[in-house]
Amino acid sequence: MQIRLAVEVDLEAIVEIYNAAIPTRLATADLTPVSVESRRDWFYSHSDRYPVWVITDHEQIIGWLSLQMFYGRIAYHKTAEVSIYIAPTHQGQGIGTKLLSYAIATCPKLDIHQLVGFVFDHNAASRHLFVSFGFEQWGFLPKIAELDGTEQSLIILGKIIHNIDS
Repeated sequence: MQIRLAVEVDLEAIVEIYNAAIPTRLATADLTPVSVESRRDWFYSHSDRYPVWVITDHEQIIGWLSLQMFYGRIAYHKTAEVSIYIAPTHQGQGIGTKLLSYAIATCPKLDIHQLVGFVFDHNAASRHLFVSFGFEQWGFLPKIAELDGTEQSLIILGKIIHNIDS
């Protein structure tokens, strides 16, 4: 397995993995599939500082992780929001662990000091993944989303990344 920066030709696989998560109602508040074209601006909004990484197995993309600027305000520039999506056929195999470990290790080089993740309260697997890396609950938004007629709460999980030079 290899983790590398995503390039434009990866966008189709990234969208396919994302769309596979929509019907599960566990990882996204999108209710209908998105198109590659609709995600192009999102893809290009990432940068060297806030990258998208893919993880491949025999050159097939099986998951991805993105960092993006938190809240879109410059004062938060040392905080990044992290998102992780794994292909359904590869879930439960440690792929998310590999991606999150890689991202956390890379944060000091990107001058990112804090990571935040937004996880539905009913998504036990994602909550477990983040907590296993020392993320703590920094916020709770009760019944903020409606998924198929059911109100769902959102947990904000955060981790302070200690710079190795500190």
